[in-house]
Amino acid sequence: MLGQFKDLYKLRSQAKDIKKKLQKINIEAEQDGVIVIINGEQEVQEVRISDEAMSDKRKLEKSLVNCINKAVKKGQ
Repeated sequence: MLGQFKDLYKLRSQAKDIKKKLQKINIEAEQDGVIVIINGEQEVQEVRISDEAMSDKRKLEKSLVNCINKAVKKGQ
């Protein structure tokens, strides 16, 4: 029983270390003047939009969705 607790504690510690490493990884995707950066945990860290991309709202919306999806796929 004590061995199982030690194993569980070890696994929990390893999971915390992996989570910290994933937070430090940055993944970037770009399309039509939109850049999205996510971390290894697939949390959006930054979105950059060029002035040109701001001129067409519908295209901007599609580019944002596509960039986020690209970044997530890169991170998997």
